[in-house]
Amino acid sequence: MQHLSAVPCGPVPGRLTEGPVWDQRSQELLWVDITAGLFHRGSLGTRGDGTGLPDVVRRTTLALDSTVGAVHPCRSGATIAAVGTSIQMLSLTDGRAEEVATAPLPADGIRRRFNDAGCDPRGRLLVGTMATDVVPGAGALYLLEPQGLRVLMESVTVSNGLAWSPCGQLLYYADSATGRVDVFDYDLATATPSRRRPFVEVSGGVPDGLTVDRDGSLWVAIWGAGQVRAYASDGTAHTQVSVPASQVSSVTFAGPRLDILIITTAAEGLTRDERRAQPDAGRLFVCRPGSTGLPAVPFDDLTRQEIP
Repeated sequence: MQHLSAVPCGPVPGRLTEGPVWDQRSQELLWVDITAGLFHRGSLGTRGDGTGLPDVVRRTTLALDSTVGAVHPCRSGATIAAVGTSIQMLSLTDGRAEEVATAPLPADGIRRRFNDAGCDPRGRLLVGTMATDVVPGAGALYLLEPQGLRVLMESVTVSNGLAWSPCGQLLYYADSATGRVDVFDYDLATATPSRRRPFVEVSGGVPDGLTVDRDGSLWVAIWGAGQVRAYASDGTAHTQVSVPASQVSSVTFAGPRLDILIITTAAEGLTRDERRAQPDAGRLFVCRPGSTGLPAVPFDDLTRQEIP
């Protein structure tokens, strides 16, 4: 087992920092602060602490009018965002937002919001919901189609990490309340997940955001454990990254060579004593793990993809 440590980055701590995505074309990092309704963009800079690691330099911040669960770069250069219970296209030039879809929610009085999202190898967006007070089974996983959002999976509690294997034929998914990461067969032609089965059971915390590297290993943020754990494609754990903040929320690979691990954390929900013990909670963290990631596939907003 390889044991590594992550170090904090420059941007000030957020409340519920989440959803890091590296835009390979612009060489920028995108991330959100969910409950603060903030969408940040930044770049990699230098640091003077002798670690040889880069820092993250925040460049712009866009304040939205609701929670923002996830953002993702688009082929057109815009950004698609899961805001509240709507999917919006954001213009970076003037900050305007255009709603393209809303979640088809049941009329049961339960308040919901979008949480994590990801694009499959063909640039189609999958996005999940959860109840704001974490009602069991109140969430779902959706696929964004030209005519709106289609339900792929119901009875989800906390829809979280989404990532595909290098071949694109496996989908990894975490409903955090289950305490495990599941894996599906994924039909690229129809964007259909099937044959769900457990990939790895998580102890000492719960699985949150995740990403896959070029070798097919899965890197999982473990909320409550202050760790990122990496698992080979057979489920064997091989790397553990220690983070000096217990609520580790997500992880991605960044940089020109995709060899920098960017880790997000949260301060929301910590007690006063826990905040004193974890002064960097809510910050971004960085580590060089000796692995390289896969480039994020931009959302394909230039062609209207009809699913057979």
